[in-house]
Amino acid sequence: MLKFLATPLLTALLCSSAVAADVTYRKDIFPIWDAQCSACHGAQSPYLGEFLANDKKFIKEMKGPRMDTYADLIFYVGWPDTGALMRRLDDGANTANKKPGNMYEYLGDTDAERQANYKIFRAWIGEGGWTHKRWEARGSVPGISREELEKILVKY
Repeated sequence: MLKFLATPLLTALLCSSAVAADVTYRKDIFPIWDAQCSACHGAQSPYLGEFLANDKKFIKEMKGPRMDTYADLIFYVGWPDTGALMRRLDDGANTANKKPGNMYEYLGDTDAERQANYKIFRAWIGEGGWTHKRWEARGSVPGISREELEKILVKY
């Protein structure tokens, strides 16, 4: 009996690991981003420096910082805006107050869709790379370490 239970369990574990390892920007992340994020973060949006200089104006226009290419998006993962994507997309399970990031709600129309897309983003970044830390320390939160940066996957 144990043999019959162990085989499906082992298969499920191996398949879920393979799926996580094969998440890429082109195949998995871009389609989600295009459907859920491009209206506010597309090619018509400002780059981060311009956004920060005129944030009130762009927020009124429903425009966030531009993220329409792989290079623009990883800017918010590794450097220079380290951890921004993770902080904003987080479902709240990784925060002391359990409050989701301000962009989590836009990951889908239902909680099931948001959770599924969230898990794909987490797998793309890498479970060990998912951090809310910034490049430099802020308050009691230390800056990201080299070891933590090395865990970020973000395959193209």
